Amino acid sequence: MGQLALATVDLAWLRRRVANFAEDRPGVYWMLGPAGQVIYVGKAKALRTRLLSYFRAQYPKDKAARILHATSDIQWKCVSSEFAALLQELREIQRHRPVFNVRMNRTRRGFLLKVTGGSAPKLVVGTRPGAQDVLHYGPFGSGERARAAVKALSDLLGLRDCVLSMAIRFSEQGDLFQAPQRAACMRYEFGTCTGPCAGLVSEEEYGRRSQTAIDFLEGRSVAPLDRVVAEMQQASDASDFERATWWRERFDALEWLLQALSRARNAIEALSFVYHDPGTHGDDRAYLIRRATVRAVAPAPNTPIEREAFRAVVAQHAASEPSVPLPVSDMDEMFLLLRWFKMHPGAMRRTVPLSAWTC
Repeated sequence: MGQLALATVDLAWLRRRVANFAEDRPGVYWMLGPAGQVIYVGKAKALRTRLLSYFRAQYPKDKAARILHATSDIQWKCVSSEFAALLQELREIQRHRPVFNVRMNRTRRGFLLKVTGGSAPKLVVGTRPGAQDVLHYGPFGSGERARAAVKALSDLLGLRDCVLSMAIRFSEQGDLFQAPQRAACMRYEFGTCTGPCAGLVSEEEYGRRSQTAIDFLEGRSVAPLDRVVAEMQQASDASDFERATWWRERFDALEWLLQALSRARNAIEALSFVYHDPGTHGDDRAYLIRRATVRAVAPAPNTPIEREAFRAVVAQHAASEPSVPLPVSDMDEMFLLLRWFKMHPGAMRRTVPLSAWTC
């Protein structure tokens, strides 16, 4: 993407407009480029103070100054609280995909374990969500341990780890080959890949193995771990302690993965409640949060009629839902809420269980 042209706006006039009309309240602001496009979205606990800080930044050293010098206009909106500003900022970034947010505000959100789509899925670890047909699990704090566990699981089940662009040819497609094919890498020779790139495994068999991996990740089966335990015991009985140690390392990796998956699921499931968010000017809000996603928001219900109306909304969203895999569409919001309640433990004291509204 090319460099944005500098705006020709009178920055002194823009500063006076901010100083005269922006309030020191929580809010969201939009920086607009010369063609009126949104080039940056930000949030602030005190809008006026935050916006005026852009005019004190040094160009081109400071990020704020580089954004300001590409800006032709600034728009802003006050909201009830810092929490409301965070949510609004996220949704505006998702809507507009501003160039400066994409370039300069990549936030580390933890590591995700992904099962790719297609006829021959593979397991990968990364920090960014994949496509809609990709299954996501996590998040995890350690990418190194997650990758070690993924390698152990892939090796046990013979799942591929080659590039996604690799052509897949299952054994039932053998009539397409001019000559017998061999796997394109050494993992097949080592017995850690079934060779779906070379017609060495059927689509049905590979699908069964990838489903075993999914069942393991979703807590429905521990079959891969059972095999590791059996191999470790066999090596120990044969006094092959080097081999037993090798299997022990795989056991530790998979056990860590099971525990990390359980912790992640529990952390997300724990964020299911009604959160009373105090507004800075008495405009309190009630957020219905289900599995770390905001499902509804309303002014804090105080009257009997308001409470009954909100109770009906809670009842609509309180039903149990599958906890895995993570939904791609809600992932950014999930991570935002996980961070918010981790960084603001006092906010948990302003929550009540969904059951308190459904009794």
